[in-house]
Amino acid sequence: MRFIETWIPATLVSTRDLSPGIREFLIKPDRFDGTAYPVGSHINVSVTIDGQPETRSYSLVGEASPQGYRIAVRRAEDSRGGSRYMWSLQPGARLDITRPASLLAMDWTRDNYCLIAGGIGITPILGAAQALARRGANVSLHYAVRSRTDAAYLDDLNEALGARMVVHAGDEGKRLDLDALFASLPEGTLTLFCGPMGMLDAARHAWIGAGHPLTDLRYETFGSSGTLPTETFRVRLKDAGVELEIPRERSMLDVLNASGFEVISDCKRGECGLCAIDVVAVDGEIDHRDVFFSDHQKESNQKICACVSRARGTITVDTLLRADAV
Repeated sequence: MRFIETWIPATLVSTRDLSPGIREFLIKPDRFDGTAYPVGSHINVSVTIDGQPETRSYSLVGEASPQGYRIAVRRAEDSRGGSRYMWSLQPGARLDITRPASLLAMDWTRDNYCLIAGGIGITPILGAAQALARRGANVSLHYAVRSRTDAAYLDDLNEALGARMVVHAGDEGKRLDLDALFASLPEGTLTLFCGPMGMLDAARHAWIGAGHPLTDLRYETFGSSGTLPTETFRVRLKDAGVELEIPRERSMLDVLNASGFEVISDCKRGECGLCAIDVVAVDGEIDHRDVFFSDHQKESNQKICACVSRARGTITVDTLLRADAV
């Protein structure tokens, strides 16, 4: 369950392809006043996957516009089905979405800002770049992509930042050196990051290695990104005599709740830790996809964030909901 989650009807106004694998969606709520939203805001979108209602979260692109909300979705063949559903939509489609919300703590008082985006992680970073540039802040952006053809919103970014944006394209041999970058940043620089889990892990290690306080690295990540492929796994409920299959297109949280083993939740993005449950045994491997637990906590495999994390094989968990109470 989510403590504050207001769903509103909306219409898909238009789509446009930003690259071969990234599509932008312009979505306008029925009653829309163009109210500004905080940097790092996202909306949840109700999707249908294999006939089942699901929810996916997408970052809002850029600053507020009277035209509606913009999101960009990367077509991922190994995803849990959300991108395939979104890409199947045509203009005029009716949608249910939530109002914008942000979990990103922005500090507008710093002297220096560093923005880092990995692939589709540019979506929340664009709005931050525009807002900081408009304020005349000392800001730079490092945009890491496999190929320059995969880089979305280059025109918008060039308009906002000009030479202060650097594209690190792997196929051009220009890989982003996080160690060197963070070592070069002045003390007190606030860094905003959005990218896949592996890149975030590298960023956190490099940030600490450069001697910067971890509180000055603010980040979002992709709830679907992990170190293992997204595949079906099984969950045993301690003392309940129940074993559940978690299909690749559904989260553990959704399956547990649908089966009567209610797990309290909030962000559904692996950020708040509210849905964390105890792990009793692991017959296989856990793929921790959250940003709530530390590296040490993830290595211990004592808890798992049911909203985004997955596994290979079978894990036994304790939701603290006894079998005789079901």
